[in-house]
Amino acid sequence: MDDDSLFVIDPAGTDIHGEAARLRARGPVTRVLLPGGLEAWSVTGYHAARQILADERFSKNAREHWPAYVQGDLAPDFPLIAWARMDNMSTNEGEQHNRQRKLVAGAFSPQRIAALRPRVERIVAHALDELAEYAAKQPGEPVDLKAQYAHQVATRVIGELLGVPEGDPDGILGLAGYVEPDPQKARADFLAMQGKISALVVEKRREPGEDLISDLIAASAPSGGCPVAGVHAGSDTGSDTGSDAAPDADAELVGLAQLMFNTGAEPARNLIVNAVLALLVQPGQRALAASGEVDWEDVVEETLRADAPVANLPFRFATEDVEVAGVTISRGDPVVVGYAATGRDPELHGADAGEFDALRADKRHVAFGHGVHRCVGPALTRMEVRIAVEALFARFPDLRLAVEPDELAGQGTFIMNGRRTLPIHL
Repeated sequence: MDDDSLFVIDPAGTDIHGEAARLRARGPVTRVLLPGGLEAWSVTGYHAARQILADERFSKNAREHWPAYVQGDLAPDFPLIAWARMDNMSTNEGEQHNRQRKLVAGAFSPQRIAALRPRVERIVAHALDELAEYAAKQPGEPVDLKAQYAHQVATRVIGELLGVPEGDPDGILGLAGYVEPDPQKARADFLAMQGKISALVVEKRREPGEDLISDLIAASAPSGGCPVAGVHAGSDTGSDTGSDAAPDADAELVGLAQLMFNTGAEPARNLIVNAVLALLVQPGQRALAASGEVDWEDVVEETLRADAPVANLPFRFATEDVEVAGVTISRGDPVVVGYAATGRDPELHGADAGEFDALRADKRHVAFGHGVHRCVGPALTRMEVRIAVEALFARFPDLRLAVEPDELAGQGTFIMNGRRTLPIHL
């Protein structure tokens, strides 16, 4: 199939939902041209996505299942190369993936999440105080809710879970996230963060605490029966580590911690922003939530469905020819699942699938993934976003947008579904 017949994906993600609708019109699974001229399959249908995400014949390991990568056929400047080079829990398969997942799963048990709730509430309360103080210093001027609130809450919560010292003296949290359009800057940030996490691991070995990194250290000790060594640290920021990786003895542990920082920060702050925006542009929905007619959990869940924080996530690779939704995905073909698109699939949610309605009975989505690679921390994300959004509107009942909704710019990437800024007046 020549390039002229392919749907060309906008690398800047200028219109995430509009593009998803145009893709869906071609079918639930269709051929696309990704940045760098890569032909791939895009999945926008809910049922097709569930099938692929749960099918062991689709692997996330490019090092074994993507012929173009294995054979060195990709250009040196291929813009998505880092997503192939990742070597961590998010791309490993089989026994190695299961072992790594088991290492971190305990941190997200119902008991641990419940124990975190008072600390999340304190983080949110402190962030609200800071937001009010910031706004007071520039009366009448708009405030960027993403930078001044959503970012603070999301990074501090994941920092609390992993054991970042109070005040973040080493500046780890400022580097947590996915989106950095400049590849050189992204790599520099990745290596800087990796170094800071390595130093934190050393400190936690010296003085362990009640946090995930300390738990990982204990679980990976020889007496724990789960030695950690011999793999490269990686990150969903998508930067390769090469010879700059952390020492092998701590490489897997550092990679897991870095993965948790990034997957815990960017989606959560996007979800906070997307939920707030949905209520600001729909006063009726806001009134339902404020009055208690709609639970704030329903607001969060409907945001996950209608405006998922991750738009398109590279990659999965067919390990053999597989038929999905009437098309055959050939062995070695790369696949991108449109997480934001699948929640708006009219075949599942009807003609109004693109509308935000917290009263909607069926809020099914795959915003947290599905199958063995599903997100390990949805309970924490749901809890922190609910607390953050509910407390925000309670503290600032007159909160309003400072610009028209169509003036809000995206993040500059087709991978994440968020806004660059969210200017508001308190």
